[in-house]
Amino acid sequence: MRSVICCLLAVAGYVLSGVQTPVRESAELAAARHLFYSARYTDAAKAAEPLTLQGGEALAAFELRTSALHFQVKRLLGDAPNKAKALKTCADCQPLLDAFIKDVNAGKLLARSILKTKPQSEEVTFYLGKLDLNYVWMQLSTLGKRTGWSEYWNARRSMDAVLKINPKNIRARVARAWIEYIVDTRVPWGLQWTLGGGDRKKALKGISEAAVEPIADVYVKAEAEFALWEMLVREKRTAEATVIAKRLYVQFPENQDLQKFLSKTP
Repeated sequence: MRSVICCLLAVAGYVLSGVQTPVRESAELAAARHLFYSARYTDAAKAAEPLTLQGGEALAAFELRTSALHFQVKRLLGDAPNKAKALKTCADCQPLLDAFIKDVNAGKLLARSILKTKPQSEEVTFYLGKLDLNYVWMQLSTLGKRTGWSEYWNARRSMDAVLKINPKNIRARVARAWIEYIVDTRVPWGLQWTLGGGDRKKALKGISEAAVEPIADVYVKAEAEFALWEMLVREKRTAEATVIAKRLYVQFPENQDLQKFLSKTP
């Protein structure tokens, strides 16, 4: 609770309008983002933690940190078919899950407090939706639990709201494409309508278009390209995925997932 209160106080000077981002990203946040895309998730989570109390960068830090915590849990559980059993035997997972839930809730509380006075803020709306999505992917995909439906709908509505404000928002386009893809490919056909439907082809098209957009922010560009790479891998389009992976590897040579993938391809 104390950390949440500190966040709310720190954000007093947080001014956002439209597509505005923090005037100048701190070196600390940039470093944390680089660690994340280098697949150094433990280091990324640690680097982002103190930034959750730093005014205009707090929401970005919460989103980054919860993503990093999620990927730590995902890596620990691996490909275990019985997620519940794997979780019970994972000594390091529960502290990470506790931290994840704490920061998802704190980040959402912060976002909602800002939206009370800035209801049309594109960036804050995005972060609120992305934190909900982080929770959904953790529960449904990584932990195999059928929960998080309200968060799913909140995330979907948030991303739609962002894209209504700015159809060119790359991060929202990527997140929305993942929703389309997962619903179409992972949810039983008879249940897809309850989640608003999904469209695999639309998702691939959207991700492909987002990944080739001229983007000044190297990490927003990386997010789009990593999303495209992963979708291509899932689609077994190995040759195309390899082209993307090689390009990403130049920028993130420490990334173990890229290393592993490229070691198995010509």
